[in-house]
Amino acid sequence: MADIQGALTRLALDPAYHDIFTILKGARNGLVYGTKIRFPHALVMSILFGRGSARDRLRFVFKATKQHATNLMKFVAIYKGITILQRRTNGGKPRSIDSFLGGLIGGWVVFGKRNAVNEQIVLYCTARVVSSLLPRQKVNVDWPAHKPIPTDKNVFQYFAAITWALVMWNFAERRQSLQNGLVNSMDYLYVNAEKWNSLRNLFWHNA
Repeated sequence: MADIQGALTRLALDPAYHDIFTILKGARNGLVYGTKIRFPHALVMSILFGRGSARDRLRFVFKATKQHATNLMKFVAIYKGITILQRRTNGGKPRSIDSFLGGLIGGWVVFGKRNAVNEQIVLYCTARVVSSLLPRQKVNVDWPAHKPIPTDKNVFQYFAAITWALVMWNFAERRQSLQNGLVNSMDYLYVNAEKWNSLRNLFWHNA
């Protein structure tokens, strides 16, 4: 047993197989991370807004978790594979375009199919990309390289105001264009606030 484990360890540490194991480990990490992220989110959403029996809700949680985890697994594998291939064709030197093309092809293949999970992931990433374009706060020259530079506070205030103005206008005037999870949340916050038929229902009942 020890001999087998030693042989496998040597294989895993062999530079000749580094790229292959990088793809495999990346795929594994995508599967684990997708499960960790989606399972609690789907569970909470099924409890708060789910419909149907307990079995139906559990089926929803399992389906959403599986889809999120396997999609991340496939995306990481495709992205790493493409960037490694591009690096190898360029004499082992990475280029700026490599990550763009890897994301482009992976996004098309894995996240291009519109469904609830993919839509949430793409919208989440879109928000992060848009916010990354905002001007940054001025920081000292010794600012840690691994630490994100905060958005300029004055710019962020305008950004927040405009975002909420557009969200509320869309909800009031063209709610069918908004993502379903957001509409459900806003229905509970704003529409439900106008409905009650007793004192108990006013403060303690969710209906």
